[in-house]
Amino acid sequence: MNELRKVQRTPGGTFFVCLPKSWAEQQGLKRGSVVSISKTSDGRLLIDSKYGAEPSLRTITLTPGPYLSREIVGKYLLGFDIIRVEAKKRVSFEMRDLVKKTVNRLIGLEIVEEDYSSFILQCLLDPSGFSPEKILRRSYAIASGMHRDVVNAFVNGDAHLAKSVIARDDEVNRLYFLLVRILRTIIQNPSLSGKLNVRSIECLDYRLTASLVEAIGDECVRVALKTVELGGVKLAEDLKKLFVDLHKTCFEAHESALKAFFTGNTGLAESVRDMRKDVEKISASIEKGARAQSLNVVPQILAVASILRQIYEHSVDISDLLMPRKI
Repeated sequence: MNELRKVQRTPGGTFFVCLPKSWAEQQGLKRGSVVSISKTSDGRLLIDSKYGAEPSLRTITLTPGPYLSREIVGKYLLGFDIIRVEAKKRVSFEMRDLVKKTVNRLIGLEIVEEDYSSFILQCLLDPSGFSPEKILRRSYAIASGMHRDVVNAFVNGDAHLAKSVIARDDEVNRLYFLLVRILRTIIQNPSLSGKLNVRSIECLDYRLTASLVEAIGDECVRVALKTVELGGVKLAEDLKKLFVDLHKTCFEAHESALKAFFTGNTGLAESVRDMRKDVEKISASIEKGARAQSLNVVPQILAVASILRQIYEHSVDISDLLMPRKI
C-alpha cells in the first residue's frame, strides 16, 4: 500500500491524517478503537493496531532432503521462530545428526521436541535484547584475536596454536548468523529500530561490515592451514621480522577501520587507505626474501603474504562504509 494523504488541521491547531479505509477494516478497527503511534529513530511515525497483542510466532515446516542444513540456516536467518522438520517415515540417524550439528551452529536455536519422524526447532532469543553493535564488536574481538595468534603460529611453526585458531572460527560464524537474523528482524519490525538504536538504513552497513569481519576470520583459518602444512618449520629471522611488520600494519588497518565505522571518524577511515604503500612495500620484501628459502616452503610463504594482504583489503572495504553511515 502506498497512498498520499493530505495533512489537515482542526480549528484548535491539531494536525490529523485519515487512515485508509481498506487498511483499517483489514486490521479490524472500529469507531473508538485505539492504536499506538511511536516515533522511529529516523523520524518516521509507526502506527500499530495490535500494539497490545502478543506477537505471533512465525512457523515453517521443512521436509528432510539433501539441503536440509542449508534450509534450516536460511529460515533461521529469515527470522522464523519455529522450524518443524517432518518426514513421511522415520528420520535416519544421519539426518538426526545433521539437524543437531546445524542447530549447534545457530545461537538461540534449540530442539524443543523430537520423535521418530520429526523435530521441532525453536529460537528462544528475544531480538530486542541483542544490540547489533555489541554482536559485531564481539565478533570482531574474536577475529582480531585469531589474526594475532595465527601470525605468531606461522612465524614460530606452532601447529597447535594454528589449530586453536581454526576452532575459534565457528564462534565468529555463529555470531555472524545471529547478527544477520537480528538485522532482518529490525527491517521487518521498525519498532525495534528505536529499541536497539539502529536505523533501518544502517542495517545494510552492519551486514556488510559483519560479512567482512567474518571474512577476516576465514582468512586467518587459511593462514592456520598453511601453518599446519609446514609441519613445524620456523621462518628465518629476516622473514619472520617482515611477516611481523606486515601483520602489525594489517592489524592496525582493521582496528582503525572498525573504530572509524563505530565512531564516524573520517580521518581514521582515510588512514586505512594510506597504509597501502607500507603493505605493498613489505609484501615486495617478503617475495624477494622467499626466493632464498627452500622450495618446499616458498608456496606457503607467498600464500600467507597474499592472505594478509587480503585482510588489509577487507579493512579498506570496512573503512569505505563510513561515509554512507555518516550521511
